Amino acid sequence: MKLSEDHSESPLTSTDSVLVGRVTELRQIKACLATNRSVLLEGPVGVGKTHLAIAATAALGREVFRIDGDGRYTEQKLTGWFDPPTVMKEGFTSNAFIEGPLLSAMRRGGVLFINELNRLPEGVQNVLLPALDEKMISLPKIGTVRADPRFTVIATQNPREFVATSHLSEAILDRFELISIGYQNEREEIAVVESRLNKTDRSGQTHPDLARTSVRLVRGTRTHPRIRRGASIRAALAIADLTTAFLETGSDFDAAFLEATLMALPTRIEWEQDSSSDESRDSESKRIISEMVKSAISSSDDSPSSENDEKKKH
Repeated sequence: MKLSEDHSESPLTSTDSVLVGRVTELRQIKACLATNRSVLLEGPVGVGKTHLAIAATAALGREVFRIDGDGRYTEQKLTGWFDPPTVMKEGFTSNAFIEGPLLSAMRRGGVLFINELNRLPEGVQNVLLPALDEKMISLPKIGTVRADPRFTVIATQNPREFVATSHLSEAILDRFELISIGYQNEREEIAVVESRLNKTDRSGQTHPDLARTSVRLVRGTRTHPRIRRGASIRAALAIADLTTAFLETGSDFDAAFLEATLMALPTRIEWEQDSSSDESRDSESKRIISEMVKSAISSSDDSPSSENDEKKKH
């Protein structure tokens, strides 16, 4: 099925200027929306799944109803519930019913955005099945609610190995089209950090290689043998912001960058487990981070590896 010209010129194209790169992912989302398919974005923490989803849904020109995955989230919260005081006065009337985000999105032809779908309890996930499959849902004392044709679901999920996530059932997965969101290349990640620095109105007061150095450091965590799970672009943004703040207080670049990294990185990486004590492990992690900082700073004058990769493609 070909994408219609009308859809290719829809408001969704405005997201192209909001995001750096992600051309393939945006094209895939457009294809799903053109065919009224639900979309599941899967990828590591911090790669921009939520940003991509929000940018796409906002460009649709329709209401967005967001819920965040939580093990305590209930079926009633998703669909709706009867207000006890009103029920006492009027009985189980429509006036006593408080709509949840699922029903609101269905009735208004909106977008239900589910952040971290695989953190929702299985019972809540199952409530979604008829809405995804048949565009309808049946509730006691309410009856059958049929969705507006424009109703769409866009969800995100972290990989299965992450803590507090559960496996999605085959029934749920069968109702979604999967789009994998991975780390961007070095050139694009540098552009993301530079864009953040430019928006702070302080880019002229910071080090010219701050964006590149921050990205180089973060990318190094993804391949380091002592680090089980590396950092995302979110860590590079935090390092760049903090370094800029320290530079404004008079710190030199190397000291400011190290201090910022020791603050931003530990909470965004996962070390390989060993038998060391907490004290020795903390000391060792600081030593490794300090070495990575020195390496990133010393290589900041090199050409980005991504540029060489691009040349090889042509």
